[in-house]
Amino acid sequence: MKSPLLSLPGAVPAEGVDEGVAAHYGDLFREQRALADGTGFVDLSHRGVVTVTGEDRLSWLHLLLTQHVSELPVGEATEALILSAHGHIEHALYLVDDGTTVWAHVEPGTQDELIAYLESMKFFYRVEVADRTDDFALVHLPAGSIAEVPEGVVVRETAYGRDLFLPRADLESYAEKAGPAAGILAYEALRVEHHRPRVGFETDHRTIPHELGWIGIAVHLQKGCYRGQETVARVQNLGKPPRRLVFLHLDGSDVHLPVHGTEVRRADEGPDGRKIGFITTSVRHHELGPIALALVKRNVPVDAPLMAGDTAAAQETVVEP
Repeated sequence: MKSPLLSLPGAVPAEGVDEGVAAHYGDLFREQRALADGTGFVDLSHRGVVTVTGEDRLSWLHLLLTQHVSELPVGEATEALILSAHGHIEHALYLVDDGTTVWAHVEPGTQDELIAYLESMKFFYRVEVADRTDDFALVHLPAGSIAEVPEGVVVRETAYGRDLFLPRADLESYAEKAGPAAGILAYEALRVEHHRPRVGFETDHRTIPHELGWIGIAVHLQKGCYRGQETVARVQNLGKPPRRLVFLHLDGSDVHLPVHGTEVRRADEGPDGRKIGFITTSVRHHELGPIALALVKRNVPVDAPLMAGDTAAAQETVVEP
């Protein structure tokens, strides 16, 4: 789905998963600074929007999600995961309940698969699941923003800003009032700065929640059963995850950033050293310079200098070994 805001001056289309919205509008660092200062907005209209209505919506979702949502207060934002039977992350849902409907935004293009799973689990529960992506566009206002929210628009408010489930037909008119627009690259730079994982970037087919620091944020440890809970409980009580998320400061002299999937090795083992992880997301930050998130083996020393491909990297701990 191509956003109409790609017609704004300077808009450069994003590629890959984020295709359909702007990567930037001509000045990446200016856009980052604006978001950091609490001004502007980000067009996230390519993300999937899913709703759940019905009398049993919260109690039903409570059975399926990693988060405790059975008594989720109206207007309170939360995050939740859906895991495979082996505890691997399949979906991340960013939720809010407005009193009659649970609204969730998810990774672009994943809503069909998510809805198919939810539909298969309805049984006798009084719930209705709907894909509202065609009708609603997600818009992000950064923390500190004083931009007006139109009456009746569902808002998901977090420490990082507000997510607006805006009627898609109102996207262009709202952009005229809420500007300046910032692209997805500016949004991603702040996400990496805050060590926030993203499904499909920080995850692969075997990622478990402990590896990314999602315990306590998207995974509640004192709730009833859900698919994959056995793995979560076993790792929490008896062991450690095989990998851990780290934050990397990259050598700023390199022109190119290491792309997603770039192999990470210990610097002291040289270019032929064994692979100990991979880059998940790399960005250029307006203050920190080139930075990245990476998933590495748990037993890598926290002070070990690393190499991401040919780029030197110094690590900061996100998930404790």
